[in-house]
Amino acid sequence: MKKRILVVEDEEKLRRVIELQLISAGFDVDKAGTAEEALKIVDRADLVLTDLKLPNMDGLEFLGLIRRQNSLVPVVMMTAYGTVETAVEAMKAGATDFLLKPFSLDHLMQVVHKGLEMRALRDENRQLKAELGRRYEFDNIIGRSAAMQEIFDTVERVASATPAAPTARAARAIHFHSPRRDKPLVKINCTAIPENLMESELFGYEKGAFTGANTSKPGKFELADTGTVFLDEIGDVPGPIQVKLLRVLQEREFERLGSNVTRHIDVRVIAATNQDLRAALEQGTFREDLYYRLNVVPLNIPALRERKQDIPFLASHFLKKLAPDAGCHVESITDAAMEKLVSYHWPGNVRELENVIERSLVMAKGTSLDASDIKLESAPRVKPRDETHFIPEGMTLDTYEQDIIREALRRADGNKSQAARLLGLTRNALRYRLTQMGLES
Repeated sequence: MKKRILVVEDEEKLRRVIELQLISAGFDVDKAGTAEEALKIVDRADLVLTDLKLPNMDGLEFLGLIRRQNSLVPVVMMTAYGTVETAVEAMKAGATDFLLKPFSLDHLMQVVHKGLEMRALRDENRQLKAELGRRYEFDNIIGRSAAMQEIFDTVERVASATPAAPTARAARAIHFHSPRRDKPLVKINCTAIPENLMESELFGYEKGAFTGANTSKPGKFELADTGTVFLDEIGDVPGPIQVKLLRVLQEREFERLGSNVTRHIDVRVIAATNQDLRAALEQGTFREDLYYRLNVVPLNIPALRERKQDIPFLASHFLKKLAPDAGCHVESITDAAMEKLVSYHWPGNVRELENVIERSLVMAKGTSLDASDIKLESAPRVKPRDETHFIPEGMTLDTYEQDIIREALRRADGNKSQAARLLGLTRNALRYRLTQMGLES
């Protein structure tokens, strides 16, 4: 569509020259000789080109009225009485640019194109922010079970407080709906950072702090100042770092590695874990004071197998999300396929469900996913214990444990951190067992 330029100029001859130039450049043009005339049609303008001196109204006053009526439209001021002070005043009042008469038509077109480009960038930025808002609205965290609805209610209520709450999507929702929404959100995956690098990653370091530290570098907490830090898998943080985290939470201060300068920060901390931290307290692997400092508003998100009424909604959501990229024409899931999904025990939780839907879409031939299209893991569900057998017949406790560990590694594609989470162990605990099994290498 053609862009529409509103030209506001009381000198008819100049107004006509500008109009002809803009029309020849492919624009639609509206004209007005006074501010009063212009205000009647400013709503449909993509850019306003106005004189600073207008009959019955000062150009800066006119600019203020435009801003109240159409806050997004770029405004270029023209004047024969231009000074640096006038230009600065106009820009502070919201003008996009400033043209000093007399000006060349080439210069005029450069300023007009620049103003329209700025408008396009602002529109794009506004659209991206709106899409981000929709992405992290609570109804995009799928779940209609009573347990999930209770979590949504809690997330909404604590968004403006100071919670410690699990899962990345919930953390993003809390951050986006909080007063810190325009500040940084820094995610720290505690299992992905080697123990010997964790302090420098979290709190930064100074030049010369260690071999290879050729420059100073801020840490994750420093980068998140005034915003939110999401500590994923907090249960895997080693003891010495737990002490430093406690200090950040309580005193809001820290020092970079290799520095004695105390830095102060203001961050909200959201923590998540797949472990039983109470059990870690009893084992002495997690500090009690840090636990209670983090455990302000806990959210316990149930496993998918514990809220099977959410499976139909999740499956439909993943179908709509993944079908376009899969290059297929699947539009629905049959009742038989849905029954198969609901009856499965989902050891891999929601991510496993998403992977199953994606795999099924790739293999599907029709417009609906049927039961035969749903490919599930063939590994049988562990049978419940009975009164006579605590472990399967013919197995010792050691071999039973080793089979479970091997199965966890298989499902995690060899990723030991992920396998440890599946087993409810720390990385170090899993490595110890693998060493005993001769599999650590």
